[in-house]
Amino acid sequence: MIIIESKRKKTETLLKKYPDAILTDVTSKAKDGLVKLSPFYPHYGIPVPFSPGYTATCVEAVWQGLKVFEGSDVDTSLFTNDTMRGLKRTVRKYGEPLGHRKGVNGTELLGYIEARKQIYIPTYQWVLENKVKDIIDRLREVSKTKTIVLLDYDTNADVDNGRKPLSHASLIKAYMEGTYPYDPRQKGSGNATHSAHGQSGRVGAVGPMTTTPWQCWTADKLKREKRLIAMSSITPWFGERSISR
Repeated sequence: MIIIESKRKKTETLLKKYPDAILTDVTSKAKDGLVKLSPFYPHYGIPVPFSPGYTATCVEAVWQGLKVFEGSDVDTSLFTNDTMRGLKRTVRKYGEPLGHRKGVNGTELLGYIEARKQIYIPTYQWVLENKVKDIIDRLREVSKTKTIVLLDYDTNADVDNGRKPLSHASLIKAYMEGTYPYDPRQKGSGNATHSAHGQSGRVGAVGPMTTTPWQCWTADKLKREKRLIAMSSITPWFGERSISR
C-alpha cells in the first residue's frame, strides 16, 4: 500500500497513525538516495517537451523555464541549473504569469492545468522511467507487503485542481499503481527521446541512467526520547540506521 502524507507533519504523529509503515521522504530535503525522486534533483539530459535539441537538468527547471510572465518570456538558462536552488520564478519579480509556452520556440501558451498535463506530468514520467527505474522497482516490490508513506510538502493528487500545487509524490504513487494520470492507456506519453546534450555536454541519445542504491527506513518503535527514532531494517538490501530529528 502507498499513502501520501505531508512532510510537515511530526514524525511522531505519522508513526502513531502508521506504526508499521516505511516513512519515505521524496523531497529535495531527503537525506538518502530517495532525493533523486525530487523534481529539483539534477539528473541531466531530460528532454524539454516540444523543444527538439533542448534538455534540462531537472523537472523543475523545465517547469519554471517554460513559464511566461507579463515581464518575462521563457528562461532557458534554468535548464542548466544543477544546484537545486534558485529555480523558482516569482510573480513579485516577473509580474503575473500568462501561462507556459508549448516549447521553447512555440507560439502557443498553455493554461496552468493543461501545462501540467502536457509538460510537467510527461517530464516527470520520463525521469521515473529513465533515471530512477531501479528505485521505483524497489518501492513497488516493497509496497506489496508493506505500507509505504511518501512524504511530500504538497499532497494534492488532483491533476485538475489548480488551487494547489500538484504533489509529485502522488505521481510516484500513480505511476507505481498504474492509475491516472499514468494508467496503462496513457503509458508511453512523454517517452519520446531525441539526441540531446547530457551531463558531459556532448551530443548523444538520451537513455536510462543507472542510479546508486538507496536506503529506506521502517519505524520499529518510537523511542521515549522524542528527538530520536529507531529505524529497523526491512530487508538486507535496505540496511539499518538510527536518525535524529
